[in-house]
Amino acid sequence: MKKNLICISCPLGCSLDVIYEPNKIISVDGATCKRGKAYAEKEIFNPERVVTSTVKIKGASIDLLPVKTDTTVGKCLMKKVMEEVFRIEVKAPVKVGEVICKNIAGTGANLVATRSLEAN
Repeated sequence: MKKNLICISCPLGCSLDVIYEPNKIISVDGATCKRGKAYAEKEIFNPERVVTSTVKIKGASIDLLPVKTDTTVGKCLMKKVMEEVFRIEVKAPVKVGEVICKNIAGTGANLVATRSLEAN
């Protein structure tokens, strides 16, 4: 199989042409640095993302608090994470970096605030 990717491991943003079998990378062309091959393998076989969203907040000047996971989460778990995010409601005040939900959806990632919001 073949897949084209843009590597995000460094600022160069190399265009990668990846040829692979179900459990093995055959070749990676276009990588300027060694990180390109590692990125391609991870992206093909176990893609992960940082989840960013908002949760409801009571008692603040705005109704939504921006949040993100403090580490990457498997793409296959993102729906499960978002289902949990939609159920969360916090009370102001909240400080940036504060853990809103530990081990969200059993992923090992914590959901943290990316903005401080004071109480009204």
